[in-house]
Formats: sequence, C-alpha cells, structure tokens
Amino acid sequence: QVQLVESGGGLAQAGGSLRLSCAASGFTFSSYVMGWFRQAPGKEREFVAAINWSGGITHYANFVKGRFTISRDNAKNTVNLQMISLKPEDTAVYYCARGRGGSASGDYDYWGQGTQVTVSS
Repeated sequence: QVQLVESGGGLAQAGGSLRLSCAASGFTFSSYVMGWFRQAPGKEREFVAAINWSGGITHYANFVKGRFTISRDNAKNTVNLQMISLKPEDTAVYYCARGRGGSASGDYDYWGQGTQVTVSS
C-alpha cells in the first residue's frame, strides 16, 4: 500500500535551518507530483511547495520563496524540503503528499503522518 513517512522535524531557533525528508513506498514514485503542506495549531492546512515527476519544475507558496527548497531523488523514492532562515511563524506540522499537481489539498490523494517543526524566537 501507499506509504509516506516524514522525518527531520524538530526544534530550531529563528534564523536556523532544518531539512525534512519523506520516504515513499507502494507506488511508482517517479510518476507523481510530490508536495509539502503544513498545518499550524488552529489554522487550516496550507500549501508549502510541490515538485513535478522529474524534479525539473517546482512551485512554492509566496511565504517560503527564497527560504525553502524542495527536491526529490527518484532513485531513492524520497522528497526533501530544505528550510533556511526559519521564522517562528513556520512552526507547524509538515506533511508530504502524493498528487497530480496543483496547490490545493484536494489535488493530493495520499498523505504522511506529519512531522513537527517548532521554531523558537
């Protein structure tokens, strides 16, 4: 069955960095768009970044442009999110998801369990 398992979350100071990874299994990874979303307490889940099947096309939410970088390794079935210049408002549970494209939650059909990112000021 389809499985997405995130790792790499944790506590960082403002201005610091973290690297999230998502290990995928149970499907042909290279055939799908992969995305990252996040959900802060009391807020709706929001789009962070997405990457196409080859890794050649990426899309970011405006609030992370220039700070986050999404990448994928189709040989290892992993998608990563490198986060730098972290801000306290980046604190959230981060989810990776499988999709066909787009930035809406409904464009993605499988989700990981999430990994907590906490940024202290």
